[in-house]
This record gives sequence, C-alpha cells and structure tokens, in this order.
Amino acid sequence: MFAHTTVLQQETVMSIFRNPDGVYVDMTLGGGGHSACLAQHLSARGRLVGIDRDVAALTAAKARLARAVCQVDYVESNYSDLPQVLQQLGIERVDGIIFDLGVSSYQLDTAERGFSYQHDGRLDMRMDRRQTLSAYDVVNTYTETALVDVIRRYGEERWAKRIGNYIVKARSRAPIETTSELVSVIKEAIPAGARRQGPHPAKRTFQALRIEVNGELRDLERSIRQAVEALRVGGRIAIISFHSLEDRIVKQVFRELATGCICPPTFPVCTCCHKPTLTVLGKARKASAEEVEQNPRARSAMLRVAEKVS
Repeated sequence: MFAHTTVLQQETVMSIFRNPDGVYVDMTLGGGGHSACLAQHLSARGRLVGIDRDVAALTAAKARLARAVCQVDYVESNYSDLPQVLQQLGIERVDGIIFDLGVSSYQLDTAERGFSYQHDGRLDMRMDRRQTLSAYDVVNTYTETALVDVIRRYGEERWAKRIGNYIVKARSRAPIETTSELVSVIKEAIPAGARRQGPHPAKRTFQALRIEVNGELRDLERSIRQAVEALRVGGRIAIISFHSLEDRIVKQVFRELATGCICPPTFPVCTCCHKPTLTVLGKARKASAEEVEQNPRARSAMLRVAEKVS
C-alpha cells in the first residue's frame, strides 16, 4: 500500500490556489496528498494534472482522487517533460504548479525499493523502475573517482574520499548488493568519533546515490524555468525542497527570474530592457513544530512560492 505523509499541505495548496475553475499541475504527484487537498477547492470546470514516474504513486493517487469533481489527468512521466505533457493534453497555460521534491515515505519505507539505510533491501533507488541505471550499478561499476565525486557533490559528505575508497575495496571482494551491506561499508569508512555525531552515518551517501540515479538536480533548474513559462500571468509556483542543494537551485532560479535590469552597474541608463518574470512571495517557509513532531521527515522541508508577473 502506498502511504505517504504530505508535508506543508495546506500552506502549499493555499499559496497557489486562486481560481476554482483553473488548471493546476502537480509535478510530483506521489500519493496525491497535495492534489487531493487542491481538488477540494476546484469546481467541475477546474482541471488538475498529476505527473509522476512511479507507477505505484499514480495508482495510489487515482484511488485517493476518485471522488474529485474536477477533471484529473494522470501522466506517467518526469516533470522535466512538462512542455510535451501540456501539449499532448491541449493545455496552453496553467494557474498553479506544485513541486514536492525528494523521495516519498512509501519509497523510503518499502525495503525492496532500496532507498533506505534503515531497511534492508537490494540496492535500487529508481523512482522510474523502467530505467536501467540503479544504485547497484553506481556502487559497483563507477570508478573510485566518480564515486567520490557523486558522494561529495550530492551528499556534501566530508568523508566522501574514504567512503569511495572503502566501497571500491569491498566490491573487489564481492559485489555490494544490499542496502545493509552498503551501510556496513560506510560505517567502516567513517571514523568512530564522527559516527557518533550528527545524523545517521549513511544518510548523506544514500542521498547522493539517489540523486545520481534519478538525475534529480540535473533536470531541476530547466524544469523550474519550463514551469514558469507554462504559467499564465498571475499564476503561482510553489516548490518544496528537502536539502540545501535543491533549495539553492530553487532560490537562485527564483532570484534570477525576479530580477529586472541586468545592465552592468557602470551603465548610466538601462539599455537591456530586461523585465522580471516572477515576484517572489515572502520568505521560505518551514514546517511548524507541531507538524515536525507528527512527521519528523518534515524537519528539513523548505517551501518557496513565486507569482508570474510577465
């Protein structure tokens, strides 16, 4: 059963909802938590498009949204394919877009998906199970240099070099096939003193592998720009990120699209005629203490919202 606790549900939905007859896109449908909340506010003339590359998520969302009065389109695809998705559906502009980045509770808690350092299962981590590259392939076939680069860049792991070296040594004896085997190697690589501080010692490496397998950061900047292009003037985009790498990209793209004149400061008058595309609405929001207490995974969530102005 696909179970997922939706983070910042009301805050996200109400930040973009403005028209009960409008068209909205949930770029990361998951179990349908945000979409189910949004659908409650849409009329029979409203339309909701849910995109996800995980078939299990789409199946769960269909069940959850079965009684929605608005039109709902379920699309098995990556959010980076938004222009093609909208074209196929005959949609030119939309009123609101939601991104809920990261991995779902279902994916983390299902051992066979291989996402979690807390549940033993075969190394996998594919959100789209049709793709060939898995965490097993990354761990067992990448060069030591490439592994270290992935772990350092996407996990911001200070012990990346040692972890990469220990992985290569371990796999030379036998392939690393399960999440528990990888956790053991990581724990062996990180000095005991460092293991006693901070989060689980495997957290950053598992995050890095997941990002690499699913190309999460590779597509994010382009997908945000595509989403903003798809918005009608006055439409809003809300993005929930769960780690600093994602949030940095969101913040930078929003800031760039909200910037007006880009002439060098030495120019006496503006000659670029560049106009801002977005207005950033307030500061980033975090989950409340009450929500974090009920759902600890909400602790790192960061919500940023912007409105299209031109």
